[in-house]
Amino acid sequence: MVKRLLIGLGALIAICLLVGFVLPNTVTVTRSTSINAPAERIYALVAAPKQWPQWAAWNGRDPNMTITYTGPESGAGAAWSWVSKSEGDGAMRMIDAKPPSRISYELTIRGMGSPSRGTFDLTSSGGATSVTWSMTATIGMGPIGGWFALIVPRRITPDFDRGLASLKRLAEMPSAPEPDPPRADAHASPGNVTPGALGAAPEPAPKSRP
Repeated sequence: MVKRLLIGLGALIAICLLVGFVLPNTVTVTRSTSINAPAERIYALVAAPKQWPQWAAWNGRDPNMTITYTGPESGAGAAWSWVSKSEGDGAMRMIDAKPPSRISYELTIRGMGSPSRGTFDLTSSGGATSVTWSMTATIGMGPIGGWFALIVPRRITPDFDRGLASLKRLAEMPSAPEPDPPRADAHASPGNVTPGALGAAPEPAPKSRP
């Protein structure tokens, strides 16, 4: 009985290994949303690493992660790296920028093998912008990589959806109100300033003696 169980278990493991060898180890995740904001405003939020913590899902899960920024503020060459107990350690670098319609990045996660490539495509139509976020990753080699590639999209897709939802809320927030125009008396030259213009009452004229 035990011998049969061991033989059956060995056969099952062998089948899983064989299937793992033929499974693709490349994963592509693509999610889209429509945002009622100009492409320029959205591009500024995705092309600048310092803006990602405002909307990215993994930053929301660990607001205490240690982040280091390098390179320019935005566009190609802009980069950031992070250390997190819950989200792992990683780094991202913007590698291709075509403002305000496209930005691509390279993402490296420690222990996850080759870097993955991600892209934001922004297409304006009327007053709205279609945003498509896609990422392609190679998940290791051999049978383990093939099986793991089946799991990764289920973990990444919810993060993409939450990130796009936060990006939509942020981009659609009303802009800050314009400041009130300066008052005319604020620009009076010193030689023409009167006590009334400064908010003080004029001094009474001296009374004549009888």
